[in-house]
Amino acid sequence: MTSTKSSIQERIAALDWAEMARELDSFGCTVVKSALTGEECRALAAMYKRDDIYRSTIVMARHGFGRGEYKYWSYPLPEIVADLRTALYPPLAAVANRWNQSMKMDVSYPDTHEEYLDRCHAAGQTRPTPLLLSYNEGDWNALHQDVYGENVFPIQVAFLLSEPGKDFTGGEFVLTEQRPRMQSRAEVVTLRQGDGVAFAVSHRPVQGSKGNYRVNLRHGVSRLRSGHRNTMGIIFHDGK
Repeated sequence: MTSTKSSIQERIAALDWAEMARELDSFGCTVVKSALTGEECRALAAMYKRDDIYRSTIVMARHGFGRGEYKYWSYPLPEIVADLRTALYPPLAAVANRWNQSMKMDVSYPDTHEEYLDRCHAAGQTRPTPLLLSYNEGDWNALHQDVYGENVFPIQVAFLLSEPGKDFTGGEFVLTEQRPRMQSRAEVVTLRQGDGVAFAVSHRPVQGSKGNYRVNLRHGVSRLRSGHRNTMGIIFHDGK
């Protein structure tokens, strides 16, 4: 893989994080545009065929999660995966800290991902959570939340590694938001190959007439109409 740590950091740093933070505040999600090249996407997707770099494989239908498969990487993570975690964490931690303050939650996040992982590992959450997902025609992912222990970083990122319209059709990313005493709201995010979607893992604050209140979110993937779709999930907390 030709990507270097500096190039990933430069791409992430060059994004309009002020606008992306506003979208996260307003909708619970934002697109991380062109974070990966086509070559990087193809190289990451090709890793799915290997078995020696993963700690577990999940067949969704066996657990009622939908249809399709995903694999959790083992440590050490591939360099590009570790670099994305490191580069994405600081701007997202700034949003996460502001959210927790708004919701009066007494949890704050350190400046670097390394410091946050130290907190997870001290609490017994030592299993890496970044994952690679594989969908074929007819596969789908049920609405869910990726919570793996007491320490939960409230934002995660999913990257589309396949090319829509060429490699697959259907398979849209779906985010639902359950609001108190109101009907749920759905958000469908259209991605290009190499784009990511950053989104709330489980909760986010919403400004109401009497101050901020907390809404509950779940995410999933609609049915793949044709072809094959690979995605990569970057989760910042490790699991037990």
